Parts: sequence; structure tokens; C-alpha cells
Amino acid sequence: MDNSNNTGKIVGSLVVGALVGATLGVLFAPHKGTRTRSMIASGAEDMTKDFKKKMSREAKDFKKMVSKDAKLLKEKASKLEELVEGKFESVSANIKEKANALLHMNSDHEIK
Repeated sequence: MDNSNNTGKIVGSLVVGALVGATLGVLFAPHKGTRTRSMIASGAEDMTKDFKKKMSREAKDFKKMVSKDAKLLKEKASKLEELVEGKFESVSANIKEKANALLHMNSDHEIK
């Protein structure tokens, strides 16, 4: 219960601080409102372009990394499949040998 009360106080303090900062910024702004808004809009556009470029680069890098990891996983899966097949064949041959040995002890039949 205390945690939510403290969180509310923190959020309230942040909102009040933001409002006070915005008010002081408008009162002491070095430029006219139209110029300031234009500068803010231009800055926002630049930030958006930079962010898009960065996210595009990050996405390409991530895609390359995932592709490389997928290739490695495929190779490892293929090696594991070969290993399992080899073990299965070995176990199967061993079972056939033992079954044939048991059959020879009792009769002349053979498993093929």
C-alpha cells in the first residue's frame, strides 16, 4: 500500500516539475513563439530521421545476426541428425547380432 502511495507522489512531483519547467521556458524564451515552434518542429524532424536511420541499421544488423545464427543452428542440427542416425544404426545392428546369436543357440533361424 505504501509503494503505490510513494509512486503517486513521485508521478505528481514529476508532472508539477514539468509544468513549472515549461512555464519558465516560455517566459524566458530567447526567440518569438513562431520561431521557437519552427525550431522545435525542425529538431523533431531531424530526431525522427536519425531515429529511423538508426533503427533501420539496427534491424539490418539484427537480421544478419539472426541469419548467421540460423545457419549455425541448421549445421548443428544436421550434425546431430547424422550422429543420431549413426547411433541408431549401430544399436540396431547390435540388437540384430544379439538376436541372431540367441536364435542360433535355439535353432538355425536368422534375422535379416
